[in-house]
Amino acid sequence: MGVLKESSDLAFIFPGQGSQKVGMGRTLYEEYPEAREVFALAQKALDFDLTAACFAGPEEYLQQTEVAQPAILTVSAAAWRVLARRGWRPRLVAGHSLGEYSALVAAEALEITEAVRLVRLRGRLMAEASRLEKGGMAAVLGLREEEVLALCAEAAQEGMVQAANFNCPGQVVLSGTLTGLAAAERLARERGARRFVALPVSGPFHSSLMRRAAEGLAAALQDVPLRDPQVPLVSNAGGRILRSAEEIKASLIGQMTSPVHWQRCVERMVEAGIRTMVEVGPGEVLAGLVRRISREVEVFPAGEAAEVRKVLDFLEGGR
Repeated sequence: MGVLKESSDLAFIFPGQGSQKVGMGRTLYEEYPEAREVFALAQKALDFDLTAACFAGPEEYLQQTEVAQPAILTVSAAAWRVLARRGWRPRLVAGHSLGEYSALVAAEALEITEAVRLVRLRGRLMAEASRLEKGGMAAVLGLREEEVLALCAEAAQEGMVQAANFNCPGQVVLSGTLTGLAAAERLARERGARRFVALPVSGPFHSSLMRRAAEGLAAALQDVPLRDPQVPLVSNAGGRILRSAEEIKASLIGQMTSPVHWQRCVERMVEAGIRTMVEVGPGEVLAGLVRRISREVEVFPAGEAAEVRKVLDFLEGGR
């Protein structure tokens, strides 16, 4: 991996589902041999042409939960491997939902081959649960957290709905049945929400409707060789810092039916002294959220070759 270059104020953060796009990872693959190694390992472990899905799509195929999850993880792991081969190790890692699995690869708690197989299964379990429990997700913009929780409690009289992601100030994502979400939208608009946006996902993720998927994941995790992380993981479960494999397994299972507390994750890292975050993987969704949560942090995307080069220039320039 080269000479280790640890930085006390550096964290790597990893995006979740929704960050996928056709063409992602191609420049990494073309420019860096270590990225090609990651794609080859992932491809060998899977039952579909992952490289073609990432580079050529089509978009409808790449958006399928059981395809998107291993694809995003592979691109994230490829970008991380480039940084790691140049010696860079963060002080903390974190990921948004699916991104926690990419973070565990970067923390050397989970091998890439095991990780892509696991999230392929996770995606299938979530898709199956979604077919049984029809629902969706929507973002509420412009209301306080307590206002969103109150309207969920009221809307739940008409259909199941609950907070699924606490992303940043003024942005909470809901998950639930179609009737529950419709009631929540009506109440949100009545109470002055700036926007209520249905998300392009296939099911009510991070809600009690994913209980069957959580049970399937728990069974699968019994056979996965998960190690204690070499870099602590800041968990979606309230921003707790986890250092053992057993804690992490419990958190991954709980994450299926519980909210993602991304805002708290970022706040916890800032409290721990993190001042530089690198979003390792496709897109800039997390970078945008971090900028809305804290002005104390510099955040950089690193999902394509040009972005990785900029991050390396910044880190190796002594900041």
